[in-house]
Amino acid sequence: MDWQAVLLSIRLATATTAILLVVAVPLAAWLAFSRRRWTVLVEAVVALPLVLPPTVLGYYVLVALGSRSPLGRWWEQTVGTPLAFSFTGLLVASVLYSLPFAVQPLLASFAGVDRRLVETSAVLGRGTAATVLRVVLPLSRAGLATAAVLTFAHTVGEFGVVLMVGGNIPGETRTVSIAVYDAVQAFDYATAGRTSLLLLAFSLLVLTATYALQRRGQVPVWPRP
Repeated sequence: MDWQAVLLSIRLATATTAILLVVAVPLAAWLAFSRRRWTVLVEAVVALPLVLPPTVLGYYVLVALGSRSPLGRWWEQTVGTPLAFSFTGLLVASVLYSLPFAVQPLLASFAGVDRRLVETSAVLGRGTAATVLRVVLPLSRAGLATAAVLTFAHTVGEFGVVLMVGGNIPGETRTVSIAVYDAVQAFDYATAGRTSLLLLAFSLLVLTATYALQRRGQVPVWPRP
């Protein structure tokens, strides 16, 4: 088994989950409590990775991070290495394709908080940030945990976007899903079988944890199509 790829996947999933929890909490709170009509457009953009083929999403991210894009050129001139086909580029792509897996459970959980508690907090003079931190988040622990579990698991198992943006560089961008693909290409079915069994057991564990959290907090994971 390619343990280097396993450890890289865990490192990538941990970093992606940490970043997305910081980004997703205010974004989901805004989507849940904003009364602006165009929030539906933002919601659709956030959910886009759920329906877009991974290779298509990976293509657009690769174009955005490549050496010919303004961001790619700036990064290469500043850091001295290309952003695409690097761990940092792969992390950026992971944050984008796992975004709905963090936002959707939080949005469902936030939407289930009693509005009277939110309005009471506002009447008592607390701002939006204080209300989210002191009222909404404590009542949404199950949604927060579900978001973290789903984000971590989805990042570990992603293949198409990883291959498009990160390629297959051992120790840099070669994740466990790419290692399975490589083993099959080399007719090493024993290694592919062991690694696939590890991913299967991990996925089953994640689903069990997710449904347990749903039962405890009554949080629908996918409240909206």
